Amino acid sequence: MSRKIVAATHPKSINAEQYRTIRTNINFSMPDQELRTLLVTSASPAEGKSTTASNISVVFAQEGKKVLLIDADMRKPTSHHTFKLTNMYGLSTVLTRQGEVEEAIQKTDVENLWVMTSGPIPPNPAELLASKNMDFLYSRLQEDFDLLVFDTPPILSVSDAQIVSNKVDGTVLVINTGQSEKESSLKAKELLLSAKANILGVILNNFNLEKNQYYYQYYGEG
Repeated sequence: MSRKIVAATHPKSINAEQYRTIRTNINFSMPDQELRTLLVTSASPAEGKSTTASNISVVFAQEGKKVLLIDADMRKPTSHHTFKLTNMYGLSTVLTRQGEVEEAIQKTDVENLWVMTSGPIPPNPAELLASKNMDFLYSRLQEDFDLLVFDTPPILSVSDAQIVSNKVDGTVLVINTGQSEKESSLKAKELLLSAKANILGVILNNFNLEKNQYYYQYYGEG
């Protein structure tokens, strides 16, 4: 398993503890509703949203929930590399009816955690995510899992995250310190709000509280 999944490979590390803190804050952000579906996105590429989605999935699985991580980034997918899985079948094959749901779901080495990889990269990801097949899949998967975590492309790049954010219970935005300009971060928030997304908060990635310390901080919307 990839070293990027620190919540599983190094559960006593400060990074793993921060992901558990994020899990707690996400739970507290929806006190009157059970969180069943969560989207993780970023403003721009290379901000750590896929690593964050994977680790959030791990810590919720460690809590005892039956979790499915769905690689909805059908443009630049990474989950099959992260968890060392095959990608012959996945989200794209299910949405185009070229494969069954069951064969697109793979068990990971983490207890209670499964992954639906992206599948072969299609020519029309946004259209697939907005399709009736996606609505059906969304409902179907909630019958079998306690929590669905969607990893989507950066929101300023394509419309995919906006499409999915309108369907899920909550959305988390990942921002990389020193890389995301304030303007792009605000624009990302505006796009999510225009899609009527329920923004639970922002994860500030690579924030140095102390010298050379790798850190995650979660900021609720308030």
